[in-house]
Amino acid sequence: MGTQQLLDAFQRSYGSFESYPSNLLHQTCHIGTLQAYITRLDNAAAKLFTKTTPDVVFRDFDPTRQGFSDEKVIDDSKLKDWLGNLGVVNPGPSTGIARTEDPKCRFIFIWAKHSRTYLNITRKMLVRILSFHQVMPSYLDFIFLFGSQSEPRDLRYSGFRAQMLLVDPSQRLAVPSSGRSGRQFQISYNLKCVTCKTSASFRAIQSQEWSIRQAAFHHQFDIVDGTTLWIVTRGGLDIRGSIEDLTGPNGRPEHRAFRTVEECFKSSLAVHLLYSQWSTADWRGYLQWLEDFTYQETKIAILGPRGPNQARKEYELQDLQKVQDYEDKTNEAIMILETNAHVLNSLRKFYESLVKSKDFPPGRHCREDVSAFSTQVNEMIYDSRMHIVRAKLLVQIVADRMTLISQHLQSQATQKMEQLTLSMHDIGFQAQKEAVAMRVITVVTLFYLPATFVSTFFSTDIVKYQNSGDLTASFSVTAMVRWLQVTIPLTVLTGGVAFWWFASVDKKRGVEWQLVNAIRAEIGHS
Repeated sequence: MGTQQLLDAFQRSYGSFESYPSNLLHQTCHIGTLQAYITRLDNAAAKLFTKTTPDVVFRDFDPTRQGFSDEKVIDDSKLKDWLGNLGVVNPGPSTGIARTEDPKCRFIFIWAKHSRTYLNITRKMLVRILSFHQVMPSYLDFIFLFGSQSEPRDLRYSGFRAQMLLVDPSQRLAVPSSGRSGRQFQISYNLKCVTCKTSASFRAIQSQEWSIRQAAFHHQFDIVDGTTLWIVTRGGLDIRGSIEDLTGPNGRPEHRAFRTVEECFKSSLAVHLLYSQWSTADWRGYLQWLEDFTYQETKIAILGPRGPNQARKEYELQDLQKVQDYEDKTNEAIMILETNAHVLNSLRKFYESLVKSKDFPPGRHCREDVSAFSTQVNEMIYDSRMHIVRAKLLVQIVADRMTLISQHLQSQATQKMEQLTLSMHDIGFQAQKEAVAMRVITVVTLFYLPATFVSTFFSTDIVKYQNSGDLTASFSVTAMVRWLQVTIPLTVLTGGVAFWWFASVDKKRGVEWQLVNAIRAEIGHS
């Protein structure tokens, strides 16, 4: 394919940048997948891209100064001018754009004020950048994790994507006027770190606030010209500061050397190490905070007094909820550490296989550098796995403490039920005292009831007063004997039945009080 044909192909692709990723020159996805990316990009646009002034930061290597220069791009027009138009070889007056070459090394920082707000870029600017540099569409998967959101979204999503075009058939991507040979590799991945949001002056465990944050990285490297591209998407500009330290005047000279392909390749390894170190920092402090908080919240469950007449902590459901929340945080940390380790391992394996490829010319000169790179990445993976072991042990400890707190909650509920039962028996005892007086009345009534009944029945024959004026009276012995014969047995029978009834009730109540006394004794011993 001739030079002009290559330029025309790139011009057509870049000219239809708003249809990204369908406009890419090298397609590895079928049309349905590409259309799905466009649909997802349209659906996410409202929450993903800024509604105010954009702010995209470029950091390009300037060969005339042998250093980097930074540029803030605040709209699409300025972005178009900054990128140039590589498809125009001999610009005429109508184009207004001079032919440019890609810088030997370019960093593009797509950022937001924090990790849960809009990216400071518009949709049009994003697809223009991705089309201009022919970025593989899988990088969108990592960008979709950002944007406006009330809670962190898709923290469990991580990945590593690679595309290798090391042989001549990839020359359809070549743009000779820009220094693009078409033989290149691309990798995209994301990593997560943890950061303490509170000032170091807050030493109280309860006052500390930690946040898990993520960043998405894209890297392209031309294996013939050494042209290097980095795109960093992050909620903040902290990584930009680290890149400036690495590639600035105070950095090591080999990290900003781009004279040869080998030097460009070695400097790219240093950037990968910086990203890797960023993802592994502060995890030790975060796990220590989780351990300290768990100990502070649960130590009373083990060491606190639980004996009789001792002051004890009264647990509530919110205590269990709080510990459960920190168990979830620990499990989340384990998951993120594992995904970070997998991504770093994929990165290491990619470069180890790359330098062994016969289609990678700098390979034989950079094997020692890749070996040193792999050693450092392995150390970070090892540290991550040690953190995972530590976090898994913490999860087990938290689970045991939660079980103990649950048992304390159940014990407290049982004690409250016992106390309620005893109070109800006390109320019954008071009612029994009041019933004693009623029993006396009942006994007296029962004693006099037979005589009263019999007297009433025989009232006409026992004593009979005459209505005569001399007040004489007649007495019947027979009637008196009959009255006694009926009254005394009836009184004895009534009293016996009453005695038997009261005795059975007292016996039943005595059994109940024995049970109550046993409960009180058990509570006293506990």
